[in-house]
Amino acid sequence: MPPTTSVQLFTVNTALDADLEGTLSKIAEAGFTSVEPYDFVRRADALADAFRVHGLFAPTGHAFLASDSFVRPDGTGTTVEVPTHDEVFAAAKTLGMTIVIDPYTVPARWETREQIEDTARRLNAAAAAAAPHGLRVGYHNHAHELEAQIDGETGLEVLASLLDPEVALEVDLYWAARAGVDVPALLQRLGDRVKAVHVKDGTLAPELLDAYPPADQVPAGEGTVPLAEALDAASALEYAVVEFDAYDGDIFEAVRTSRVFLDERAGR
Repeated sequence: MPPTTSVQLFTVNTALDADLEGTLSKIAEAGFTSVEPYDFVRRADALADAFRVHGLFAPTGHAFLASDSFVRPDGTGTTVEVPTHDEVFAAAKTLGMTIVIDPYTVPARWETREQIEDTARRLNAAAAAAAPHGLRVGYHNHAHELEAQIDGETGLEVLASLLDPEVALEVDLYWAARAGVDVPALLQRLGDRVKAVHVKDGTLAPELLDAYPPADQVPAGEGTVPLAEALDAASALEYAVVEFDAYDGDIFEAVRTSRVFLDERAGR
């Protein structure tokens, strides 16, 4: 059975904050029935109501589970405290989720095995707390987890070896490619741990690789990230989630094009 096609709502974060109803209407018009919310705890009821109106479901979502506070990946902005596990899982149930995925931990926490062990302990504890709610938890990577090398192994793979079996991974295919790894081979090594992927493409043009947010992202199938091969290598995939960190163009047309890429591959 092909994975469910979804879209990470951070892709349209500016539009969503300005006009939640109008933005979700456009997401539905782009052909999506599944979405992956972020920052959903504070607005779970509003999101749930809007999802019902527009025929959307949220099987996965992003919330911090292994960090006590958050600073944006580029290091700017105010440090904020994150919700408790109880708050996260209650909101996730309101939205009908099945997996809550931690979206980010800072690069400074990936320098030693002991630091990765601490992140694994936190995620395993979150999984134990999620289970009574009928929920699973997962972790989503950026580049630094794969750029980190611990005894010849990537940091993400060290983490995977330390996680309880019920903790999933959501591999961001673009960030894996930016880290310089063989993405399909990584998916094969991680095996059935990978339940979701972020289907995100880019040109990976060297002159653009220092930019944050990324300046090279394009609709799925139009860049150089080996998306098709990576998807084929993900043996236990449940969710294929379209995402853009940034895009200089019509974002709703870009996500529609990415959905078509996925649906055509799945024979839909």
